[in-house]
Amino acid sequence: MNKYYSKQSLWSLFLICAFPLHLWTLLLAFRDISWVAERTNFWDAIGVVSYGMIFAFFESIIFFLFALLSGMLVPVGWGKDKRLAIMSVLTLILALWAMFPQLYALLSWNIPDWLIRSLVESAHPLRNIYAIALAFTIPSVVLPILMIYRSEKILRNILDGIDRLSLLTSLYLFFDLIALIVLIIRNV
Repeated sequence: MNKYYSKQSLWSLFLICAFPLHLWTLLLAFRDISWVAERTNFWDAIGVVSYGMIFAFFESIIFFLFALLSGMLVPVGWGKDKRLAIMSVLTLILALWAMFPQLYALLSWNIPDWLIRSLVESAHPLRNIYAIALAFTIPSVVLPILMIYRSEKILRNILDGIDRLSLLTSLYLFFDLIALIVLIIRNV
């Protein structure tokens, strides 16, 4: 493991994995807390948010393990900094791709009629949907890897961004601790 990651890069990767999950959980919690409080009471709403934060923490651990193992596919010769930057960026991209369908449903966006019509009228609509998905997904994965590999300036900027996001995510982990305390109090 030492040839792939340092202790600091492991911690940074965990914090980057936790960032989008906690951010999304907090955004959804702030969206829902008022109607839960109106339906029951504010203490129940705090409990719902606490369960969400604890769940996000466990999701973060699983996401981190996935990123950690995936990072071992990055060649050893590229170095620990490039591995951390690549895995951090890919982690954030994967999280954004996972959030997009949820955002689509929450905002009640509609697929344009012309696109639906053209897919239905095509000979292979499912194949075309996959082609469209790949046309967006592959560049969103390959281009960041190439940019990090080729540019030392981009690498330094990403590592600086990781440090900044790590500080914010540490605050989210503090909220996880508070959520755990709330859940212990509520369930005792």
